[in-house]
Amino acid sequence: MRVSLLALATLVAMSPARADDKAACLDGIAMIRAELAKPAPETALPKLKKALRVAERELGEGEFDECLDAVGDARRALKP
Repeated sequence: MRVSLLALATLVAMSPARADDKAACLDGIAMIRAELAKPAPETALPKLKKALRVAERELGEGEFDECLDAVGDARRALKP
């Protein structure tokens, strides 16, 4: 009984963080798409395309932390 209550409490506590991560993931995907719509340096294009592909896949799988890692990769690719 205690184990199931602890598991339930953990899931409830994680819900707001997952919602924040999902929103940040969606915002990051929108940012990558916007950057791909602009002229970008040739060296950044493959990295941005890969980051978008990975971020969208991870969003679909519900792995928001990995989506945010991909968004971070895109941001690093845009830095001069």
